[in-house]
Amino acid sequence: MKTCTFIDFMQALKPWLNGDYINQARFDDKGNFTLMFVDGGQKVYHVDDCTAAQLKDAVELLKKNGIPVFK
Repeated sequence: MKTCTFIDFMQALKPWLNGDYINQARFDDKGNFTLMFVDGGQKVYHVDDCTAAQLKDAVELLKKNGIPVFK
């Protein structure tokens, strides 16, 4: 698991924002995001400075780009 700030997480996420890379995403209320890739790999991020509003923004961005998000 990689620990990062919300800004760093969003920067890391940008290159993968389509269905060609991320198959699905999972998150919890503690700021942990698991990105599951189409090739079977996954990356887990703990966003240590994430507010509830920022968490919602990240989830909405993923969904807007066609990536299913589960809690």
